[in-house]
Amino acid sequence: MDQYIPTERTQVRRRPNRGVYDKAQVHAILDEGRICHVGFAVDGQPYVVPTGYARVGDQLYIHGSSASRMLGSLDRGINVCVTVTLLDAFVLARSVFNHSMNYRSVVVLGKARLVTDPVEKLDALRAFTNHIVAGRWEEVRPPTEQELRATSVLAIRLEEVSAKVRTGPPMDDDEDYALPVWAGLVPIETRLGDPVSDGRVLPGVAPIDLERFGR
Repeated sequence: MDQYIPTERTQVRRRPNRGVYDKAQVHAILDEGRICHVGFAVDGQPYVVPTGYARVGDQLYIHGSSASRMLGSLDRGINVCVTVTLLDAFVLARSVFNHSMNYRSVVVLGKARLVTDPVEKLDALRAFTNHIVAGRWEEVRPPTEQELRATSVLAIRLEEVSAKVRTGPPMDDDEDYALPVWAGLVPIETRLGDPVSDGRVLPGVAPIDLERFGR
């Protein structure tokens, strides 16, 4: 099946024409993003925590310190909401009401599963590392047993998922087009700067190739 089936919780109701359930489009948004926000509640107190993530097939992985509140709470199987948002442009209209932003966002609902299988855990950590920069896992020192024990990995199955996308120019009221006000799009781009050494790189080691970041 190449579509996520909307549920009562993931059906886009506000501007339903912006709802996207196509798996390829959803995966493309997740694969382009680098940071997600994880929402959960503990004893009635809601938390939203930004963290890195990686997608492997139909699994979304997040990780962190084994001592963290988020990891310690989510591995008990509580409900979780994960969001990823990519901002593409400011949308400037002729009226305050019609200002907006072009964006691509994904919402994932489900329960987190603690990854205990050593092979899956290593695969997830490899995916995290290579999601930051392609091929990085293969050129650096792998984690030690102590480092693996200090790191927890959680998996969330991509089942209850939806995306919402806004594209295009502002939509002004007909009478506002006569106003002498500039309107249109201001695109937003993420740019990588020149690599800066930590001061202890061995002689002859070339700087990281920015093409490997996929930006």
